Amino acid sequence: MSLFYLLILAIVQGITEFLPISSSGHLILLPHLLGAQDQGQAIDVAVHVGTLGAVIVYFWRDVREGLLGIPRLATGRIDTPGSKLAFLLLIATIPVVLLGLVLKITGLSDLMRSTAVIGWAMLVFGIVLYWFDQKGAEEKVARDWSIKDAVKLGLWQAVALIPGTSRSGITITGARAMGYKREDAARISMLMSIPTIIASGILLGAEVVGQADWAMMKDAAIGAVFAFGAAILALSLMMKLLKSVSFTPYVIYRVILGVVLLVVSYSS
Repeated sequence: MSLFYLLILAIVQGITEFLPISSSGHLILLPHLLGAQDQGQAIDVAVHVGTLGAVIVYFWRDVREGLLGIPRLATGRIDTPGSKLAFLLLIATIPVVLLGLVLKITGLSDLMRSTAVIGWAMLVFGIVLYWFDQKGAEEKVARDWSIKDAVKLGLWQAVALIPGTSRSGITITGARAMGYKREDAARISMLMSIPTIIASGILLGAEVVGQADWAMMKDAAIGAVFAFGAAILALSLMMKLLKSVSFTPYVIYRVILGVVLLVVSYSS
């Protein structure tokens, strides 16, 4: 894989990971647009790992609090903000990990990597995001996150395994449906990405090592570094814009792209 193509992949991943427009969907579409071979899920996960670094850096205060709470959680105590955060993130991650394993074992994860699936997911879940963003109350903040809400958001996040859905988009949708303010919905969504990306990285990373595909590992490392740089810039911009802009611009983009993809898919 050329360095130029890896750079394009990383930039696309970095820009789209934190916007509710589906980074995975764009990564699947990219080789079709450039006439290149699909880079595969291992490279997809690698650039996701690069964006993981960006989340950790940007939300370091929350991440540090959660990490310090892990020892207390390990002893069964959930009596500090940090141990509570770590516990809630664990709960919210379980559904997507379990469903992800099922899809991978059955081979459905590969079957869903199609233009039609991405188009429908872009369109349908874009409209769902618009509805809850416009109708949802803004009465909860991140500190109000509860076990009940973590379970619900975990189920919402599992839906993101459908290409084109957008992990950040669907979890933000769920949080807005529960009444969280836009910035806090995005914050919770980004923190939820940390254990999810780690789990995905471990799963597919183990496959790459097992196959001794060192060339792919090198490409993956390069892609991760490029993705980190693009992601930290995109994340900073989005969180600033959320103070004055709703999610409507992203919804418009999703709907337009979804319609275009459906036209292309069903006319070919």
